[in-house]
Amino acid sequence: MRANELRELPEGELTTHIETQRRELFGLRFQHATGSLEDTSALRNAKRELARALTVANQRRATTNTES
Repeated sequence: MRANELRELPEGELTTHIETQRRELFGLRFQHATGSLEDTSALRNAKRELARALTVANQRRATTNTES
């Protein structure tokens, strides 16, 4: 998902997306450790997707803190 798409998500859906990405990254790390991961680029893509979602969430928190 692109950053623009993440910015359009409501707060609850963004939180759900972050949790889902964390679970997916955990599963990929586990597969990599056991040697059953075939597509190693999926690990890198999952890290980037999680970082992108966390960045959008942190930007939202920063804007709400400055507005208050």
